[in-house]
Amino acid sequence: MESYESFFGSVFFTPCIIILLTTVVSYLYKGNKKQEYIPGVPIAGIEGNVTLAEAREEFRRNAKEVLLRGYAKYKGRPFYIPSPLGERLMIPPQYVEELKSAAVEDCDFVGTFFEMFEGRYTTMGDRSTLHPRVAKTQLNMNINGILPSVGEEIEDSFLDVLPSSDEWIEVPIAERFVTIVARVSSRMFGGLELSRHPEWIASTIHFAEDGFVLAQKIKAIPKLLRPLVSRFLPELKKIARHHETARKVIIPILERRESLPKQEKRPEDFLQWMVDEAKGEEKEKNFISKIQLKLSFAAIHTSAAAPAQLLYDLCTHPEYIEILRSELHDVIGEKGEINKQSLVKLEKMDSIMKESQRFNPLLLVTFERIITKRTTLSDGFTIPKGTTVGVPAQAISMDPDIYPHPHQFDGLRFVKTHERVGTRDQYAASNLRSMAFGYGRHACPGRFFASHEIKMIMAYLLLNYDFRFPETKKERPQSIGVETQLLPNQNALICLRRRHKHIRVG
Repeated sequence: MESYESFFGSVFFTPCIIILLTTVVSYLYKGNKKQEYIPGVPIAGIEGNVTLAEAREEFRRNAKEVLLRGYAKYKGRPFYIPSPLGERLMIPPQYVEELKSAAVEDCDFVGTFFEMFEGRYTTMGDRSTLHPRVAKTQLNMNINGILPSVGEEIEDSFLDVLPSSDEWIEVPIAERFVTIVARVSSRMFGGLELSRHPEWIASTIHFAEDGFVLAQKIKAIPKLLRPLVSRFLPELKKIARHHETARKVIIPILERRESLPKQEKRPEDFLQWMVDEAKGEEKEKNFISKIQLKLSFAAIHTSAAAPAQLLYDLCTHPEYIEILRSELHDVIGEKGEINKQSLVKLEKMDSIMKESQRFNPLLLVTFERIITKRTTLSDGFTIPKGTTVGVPAQAISMDPDIYPHPHQFDGLRFVKTHERVGTRDQYAASNLRSMAFGYGRHACPGRFFASHEIKMIMAYLLLNYDFRFPETKKERPQSIGVETQLLPNQNALICLRRRHKHIRVG
């Protein structure tokens, strides 16, 4: 990624560099003076002679370890995590239960997304309720109907982007999964017209990448200068071009569907469900195209991260590969017939997906909310206005009181729990023990489709490919920490070869 130094140097002449860098340094070291801290609530990492500035820098570099140490030390009570953007308040389960039903205007969910991705500039994030409404109702009710087309797209995309050789070939698998998931998600969103449209697929992938780079550059600039400096950033223009592509691709599809005779059945996909559910300004075609692009960002890079992490785990623990293949043969048979019911029966697959997620979730902190007014909870604990709260989800997943021997990777952990206590904690679960998908009213509404999609991708991979680490690589690729995100290593190579018998999934 381009360094801040080269970034500034490419945009401004020398006097302006000096002014900007002086302002940045002053901004970073002064911290956020406006933040009101809660008396008696500790800040993780402030120990001995460690200053707040030093703790913030450690969190920026090593958020995972800071969260793990903070949770272990202050478990069961609130604590702050240091951050260059201001300290975040990590809250215990009893406060999560109280805040999960708070009014949206008092406990702002979308605001944290805008902050993380600098939504004012990247356009990532939206306060519209159209897409979550559709996901909670139409998508979840119609999953069975869309799985055959999803399976078809998985097969076609694998054949297009992965080697067909029966010799071992090294592949940057995380990158390839992004393309596969972009196509598969687009098939669900708008059928073949989207999944086979090269320009659309490219924009959905690069919209996220350009937005991520833009967000990091914006955060390096003092807030007062951002409106001016942002105009010189090439990613801002790229974001505008992605929106233009979305309009160019989506609006003609909507117009063609609109012109169909009334008696002709409309496609069963997310795009059509949004048209059917839209109210007021949501009916505008420009609005729907904008939402569709943002939805693709949310769906692609979250769902692509999971199979990449899981494949790294399977290469690290190859003893699970044949266990999963055996389960697949038992559940879906030689014909690879898959539906919602058979996917639910893949309990070992679900367990190892959840174990992989436990170690390497996409987000270290979930249930993030901005408290927009001074809030006093039932025990008298008061959260000041403007405080960002959250839950250290990955640290909770390493709690030995919840998960025995938490640092041991046990792919069948959740199968054993089901057998022992009779309750099943599934990959898509959202509860106080498992908050990778959030919790409460804003828990990810598309997590059930994502779970099925990942299982189908992994099923196709397991049945049709052998895979392992290259001979020179024996250790699992380390995830890349960026703020509170944990991304799969994009540069890691996996050796793949086709198996002799081709099995369809879908």
